Amino acid sequence: MAYLFEQKGFCMKFNLELAIWLMCAVFISEAAALSAERERPKEWENLVYGGRFMDRFLPMPCQGNLTSDTWGAENVVPRYIDNGLEDNEWSYWGGNAKLAKDGRYHLYVCRWAENSPKGHMQWPWSEVVHAVSDDSLGSYRVLDTLGKGHNPEVFRLSDGRYVVYVMNGYYIADTVNGPWKYKKFQFEPRGRRIIEGLSNLTFAQREDGSYLMVCRGGGVWLSQTGISPYQQVTDKRVYPPVEGAFEDPVVWRTNVQYHLIVNDWYGRIAYYLRSKDGIDWKVEPGEAYLPGLARYEDGTVVDWYKYERIKVLQDEYGRATQAHFAVIDVPKKQDKANDKHSSKHICIPLAVGRLLTILDKQKITADTKSIRVKVSAEKDFNPYTDMDIESLRFGASEEVNFGRGARAIKTEPAGDDLIITFDATGHGITENNFAAKLLGKTTKGKLLFGYARLPWLSYIEPALSTIPPVFKKTENGYTIEVQVQNFGQVGSEITPIRIESGQDIIAAGKVPSLKPYQKTSIELTSDACFEAEKSYDIKVIIDSNGLRPITLQRSLIPASVK
Repeated sequence: MAYLFEQKGFCMKFNLELAIWLMCAVFISEAAALSAERERPKEWENLVYGGRFMDRFLPMPCQGNLTSDTWGAENVVPRYIDNGLEDNEWSYWGGNAKLAKDGRYHLYVCRWAENSPKGHMQWPWSEVVHAVSDDSLGSYRVLDTLGKGHNPEVFRLSDGRYVVYVMNGYYIADTVNGPWKYKKFQFEPRGRRIIEGLSNLTFAQREDGSYLMVCRGGGVWLSQTGISPYQQVTDKRVYPPVEGAFEDPVVWRTNVQYHLIVNDWYGRIAYYLRSKDGIDWKVEPGEAYLPGLARYEDGTVVDWYKYERIKVLQDEYGRATQAHFAVIDVPKKQDKANDKHSSKHICIPLAVGRLLTILDKQKITADTKSIRVKVSAEKDFNPYTDMDIESLRFGASEEVNFGRGARAIKTEPAGDDLIITFDATGHGITENNFAAKLLGKTTKGKLLFGYARLPWLSYIEPALSTIPPVFKKTENGYTIEVQVQNFGQVGSEITPIRIESGQDIIAAGKVPSLKPYQKTSIELTSDACFEAEKSYDIKVIIDSNGLRPITLQRSLIPASVK
């Protein structure tokens, strides 16, 4: 069943949605009082510099003048107000920027009047504005207003149009300058539980122009165009297996892999995850970010009380070059109308991962003697002069994040690029890895890192997904109808499928080859016996060749269907 929202009756529905937002805000506010900092795993104490995502945050340039003549508690003044977007009239929150063909950076962010009677709690009635800057770090200047909305995220479709997601809808335009039309997404959960509702959505474009979306609860959804119906392909959250209260996910794709950061506000910790396909995720150790990130190149520290709604600015390879945050100087309820407190949009530079290529074509195993890696030169990076070769470690992130891994034993020129040969001892790469990591220092003692694809792996694969099976009683047992769709970007081969009840296989068959996004229904027969009105644990398992088994598990009452 599709959850279809239409633009018609927007005002009435928007008011209803505001009421829902307010109820959520009250719940979060009350629950926040119960939050407690989660104990870190003991192994995190052994992480080396660069092992955490948080180590990538760099000091902000000192733009404009350092001033105390601005709003803010003592912990955030003096500061350079030209970073990001702020002023005395408006409170800004969330949003992200894109570099457009005009050479300027276009920021879409929400705001509400600072003198609103509700203070910060005016946020459910926020509006989305479009701001521009010649510098990616700001300062940004507001040009126009798109309309009502909160927690915006901008992305571009394959046909060149721009989409600005907001809670419960989106704006779309042919150019970064509009004109903008408000519309609603369609969501098809495909028989799966929608995890914690459809809010705080975040988007990443796949190689074929389709879009992957992660909702606040950690469910993964796919859309063939980015505005066509989003269909849920996971039935559990992809976040770390902790009892947390997650929010503010941000997902992005680079030339190597997918990345995801999500904040557990209950445990007061943000996590960083990586994925080969955006569907199966691997949790990396260490905090993704913590309060205290904002510092300037001259040593000035700005201690914002809270960082939320992280987004990233990406370069042509998809690498995150900046983190964009909504920040506030005091607890939200202390931000009142016409006071000295408020919120703003800030931009913090990130260390950028280097471009790496593994030159060996054979699979790296425990018997591999050496690994050859090409490090590409870039406009701001000379691999001959900028790397401390002795500091470099290469291999599985599980090794290099803790100071282990393969060591460099030889270098050789390749034009402007540099080829490094590593003694493969201790590389740590196993079947559980889909990318290798380089970690070390520059010749100036700064962080140097990068990821490389493993050349023997396929990174674009079929992604078969089923909906819960339908049982129909026959004279000799049951027929079981199963719908299967390929959400991968390449076609699938004929694939085995089986239905299990408990430990027993009750039906089996084949899924025909499917083109990308094609779906089919297959009918299996079973002579299994089920008691009337009794619930059974039913699994649908697709054994894709060379891929992990794809399992959908549901509690069903097969004998209730005549």
